[in-house]
Amino acid sequence: MANASNPLLVWIDCEMTGLDPAVDELVEVAVVVTDYDLNPVDDGFQVVIKPSSAARDQMSDFVREMHVSSGLLDELDDGLTLDEAGRQILEYLHRFVPEAGSAPLAGNTIGTDRMFIQKYLPEVNAYLHYRNIDVSTIKELSKQWFPKSYYQSPEKNGGHRALADILESIRELAYYRRAVFLEAPGLETKQLKAVSEAIAEQWAPRL
Repeated sequence: MANASNPLLVWIDCEMTGLDPAVDELVEVAVVVTDYDLNPVDDGFQVVIKPSSAARDQMSDFVREMHVSSGLLDELDDGLTLDEAGRQILEYLHRFVPEAGSAPLAGNTIGTDRMFIQKYLPEVNAYLHYRNIDVSTIKELSKQWFPKSYYQSPEKNGGHRALADILESIRELAYYRRAVFLEAPGLETKQLKAVSEAIAEQWAPRL
């Protein structure tokens, strides 16, 4: 359970009818809770949500084909209502994250997922910490700063199903932690101070 000595991350991936929360809707949400060593505390939770006819009808051909290929489209008619899905997600979070606002949201390009969560699952959004941990940011920086590490990262094949996708995101961060970030204990305090002073001096003319 999350507390000051055992902080947790809430990993969420959403599948939608498109990328515009003004007109598109959630069709699948997966949640995995991990510690900061990226160990899942559980196998995870996944729920299919039945969208409105309007949202379903206006899906682009690209999105529709993606959900056909993954098998998700065939499951939508049997999906839960949005209210029931939100209730189950909160129930799952309460099992592992008993304190509201204690666990950041993590994932890939997580800003998009958060927009949909804010609109369609506001109670879930309110339960999470306001900060996000976006693996895509680390990936993009690694591509420029550590290209060899970037090009050796594990291949992704989640197939646009929410649970598989979010598990791959956790695995991806686990890779970058070992391939890019320094192993503990990292630099000595004296070395860190030297780096800090050098960076401060470099940026002093601009600040």
